[in-house]
Amino acid sequence: MGLLSFFRRLRKVSRKQSFRVLLLGLDNAGKTTIAKSLCHEEITDVNATLGFNIKKMNAEGVELKLWDVGGQRRLRQYWENYFDDTDLLIYVIDSSDTKRLEETGEELAHLLEEEKLNGVPLLVFANKQDLVGAAPAVEITEGLNLHTIRDRVWQMQACSAITNEGIEDGIQWLVKEVKK
Repeated sequence: MGLLSFFRRLRKVSRKQSFRVLLLGLDNAGKTTIAKSLCHEEITDVNATLGFNIKKMNAEGVELKLWDVGGQRRLRQYWENYFDDTDLLIYVIDSSDTKRLEETGEELAHLLEEEKLNGVPLLVFANKQDLVGAAPAVEITEGLNLHTIRDRVWQMQACSAITNEGIEDGIQWLVKEVKK
């Protein structure tokens, strides 16, 4: 992380207790289900997000405004419209869809190159770990070369949005990062 990015982040954190969280990933990765799970909403009927959803939640005295943006291929070109003022980035991967791991890795790599997201802490949720055949989070981390990320703090978190396993652990990590 560059010194200028560090000071910008420090200035933002020192004056607010509400943070903008951008929730991205390919379509069907489970972004909306995670957002609903975090806000303790019913998850029985989740449809594809064709634009964006905004949810608010509180965690350890910090307000998180979740911007859940659709991940269909035709919508990804508009992701950049949501980058301004992003404090935290959550990227969701469907661990059970191993055929799309290369595609999701390419999209994540593009995000990490974006100037407006420089230095923004990254939480990667390896979602759908409850499904048979889901790739383990360690395998995804290695496959996407996440260990090469040097310009920001990041965390890989295995999870299941349906069972809520791992979701709270990831959010606790995010809150800890903004409170530093």
